[in-house]
Amino acid sequence: MPPALPLTLFVDRDCPLCAREVRWLERHADPARLLLVDINAADFDASGLGRDLTQLRRRLHARSASGVWLTGVDATYWSWRLAGHGFWAAPLGWKPLRPLLLLAYALFSVLRPHLAWLPHPEGASRCNTQHCSVPKPPRTPES
Repeated sequence: MPPALPLTLFVDRDCPLCAREVRWLERHADPARLLLVDINAADFDASGLGRDLTQLRRRLHARSASGVWLTGVDATYWSWRLAGHGFWAAPLGWKPLRPLLLLAYALFSVLRPHLAWLPHPEGASRCNTQHCSVPKPPRTPES
């Protein structure tokens, strides 16, 4: 059953991979159907959501207008459908694939914080938050 609209998708624009998907969704989504909220924006406040910032960073979260929460694969599935990308979203809804997709998403969720080294679509690295860690180059001995 489709979520009550609009669906609010809580996104991490500091994540290079996530930022690409967000830009893709922004180009196609009708804000009356899909709202994108950056959890790293200076004015973002998670109080009152029933989720804290750590939870929102750990997995993709979306909340319907009726207050129903969708996470991970389900949040992706409905956000893509609402942005008019039903063709790309369809496999995410196939029941035989669901266990594999849930496992793949769990793996992605663990690896995502370590992908900060990827080039960000907005140019310079936006890795300026606590949750973002980029390995520092090795120090060379001073001669």
